[in-house]
Amino acid sequence: MNLYELIEKSGINTEYNGGYDLSKIDITTVEIDNRKCINGSLFVCIEGYVTDGHKFAKKAEESGAVAILAKNRESLEKYNIALNIPVIFAEDTRLALAGFSAALYENPSHSIHLVGITGTKGKTTTSYMISSIYKAAKLDTGLIGTICNKIGNEVIPTERTTPEANVLQNLLFEMKKREIGTCIMEVSSQGLHLDRVSFCKFSTAVFTNLSKDHIGENEHANMEEYADAKAKLFTMCDNALLNADSPYSSVMEKKAAESGAKIYKYGINCNCDFKAENIIKSHAGVEYDIVTKEETFHVKVPIPGTFSVYNSLCAFACAYLEGISPECAIAGLENVFVPGKAENVPTGKDFSVLIDYAHNPDSFENILTTVKEYAKRTVFLFGCGGDRNRPRALMGETAGKFADFTIITSDNPRSEDPESIVRDIEKGIIPTGADYICIVDRREAIEYAIKNALPGDVIILAGKGHETEQIFADRTVHFDEREIVREILRGI
Repeated sequence: MNLYELIEKSGINTEYNGGYDLSKIDITTVEIDNRKCINGSLFVCIEGYVTDGHKFAKKAEESGAVAILAKNRESLEKYNIALNIPVIFAEDTRLALAGFSAALYENPSHSIHLVGITGTKGKTTTSYMISSIYKAAKLDTGLIGTICNKIGNEVIPTERTTPEANVLQNLLFEMKKREIGTCIMEVSSQGLHLDRVSFCKFSTAVFTNLSKDHIGENEHANMEEYADAKAKLFTMCDNALLNADSPYSSVMEKKAAESGAKIYKYGINCNCDFKAENIIKSHAGVEYDIVTKEETFHVKVPIPGTFSVYNSLCAFACAYLEGISPECAIAGLENVFVPGKAENVPTGKDFSVLIDYAHNPDSFENILTTVKEYAKRTVFLFGCGGDRNRPRALMGETAGKFADFTIITSDNPRSEDPESIVRDIEKGIIPTGADYICIVDRREAIEYAIKNALPGDVIILAGKGHETEQIFADRTVHFDEREIVREILRGI
């Protein structure tokens, strides 16, 4: 697409003072990383939290970029940058990135059913449950989220829950080309706040819940701002599916109503469009009745816990609204598997090991209360990622209140000192009087848990879930907890 046409189709207000015939400049990619620029790239300068993309505009040109999109002249002049290619100006370059990317890739979200899931917890599990339902219906889907991106059976590594707009639009375009009818996408509050999903059209938008997981510097100032960021999703959807049991669903409902979306609700504790009743919980999973206005369906899900009821109920409701038969939804839920979500690692011993992505106080409480229903003793191993806004002392306090024995260790310390992170967590567990031990090295901590396991123990390795690496200040190492558990068991 030529640059003139791209500007016209982007929906972005831009300025350009001339000097080049934009209709003669072909754009093949939109990039925000100068190292990824090739001949035909439009380089968009983004002012990020850490660095300013404007200072890399010349390097983008040298890499092959044929045009630059910047905030204003001053943003380039402060770095003394002189360019020999056209420069387009847009006040909000993040929004421009989304608009130009959507235009370049022919607005693919308008040609497929895009399902967006937002909330603090449950996004990944719910997305996998919906995907499993579509698989039962023999329909290929796209998947965009925390664990990986998928186009049909092709797995694509991912760096963040919601990709940058140029990556996202390219993924959706590839799905459209391969005639994949539905994409299930996790939508983070940062993805909404930073316009990564702007110019997308969602068939169904889902709200799971909201808790204090992303409050702090460089994220959200308070819960109200956090909720408002989530609510943006419900201004761009046809159907809004909301967790009626969350007090923040009213914020989402207001936005959905203002935008003219059809509103549906699911829950356990109140009357709604999709209600879970007659819930039976065990170590093997949950089963319950889904009561709608028309009829009742019985479902079984091989993931234990009340949170599994919410996630599967949501997945069923979403698929139902998207036209998937109840029979396929029931079959898909019965056979669902989510990597790193209450994932059982076979031990061949008289104790169990679960790997779970729980990494905040609310998810700690969820997994611990679930497991305590059937475990003789819960052994809870966890750490806290460095360079993240996590309430470390509260994490320690929650573990102390709900676990029978706690092992405080490392997660991904990143640039922080691992021992310092462990001490921060320890401040919260000490006042609870709970039994615990600190072992900074995570592998050693896992080995300690397994070698000291008692009959009937359930050891929960929390925090890393599906991840297969551990990130330190000076290195990133392979770290797959499934492999580590098996190696330790072989050595016993």
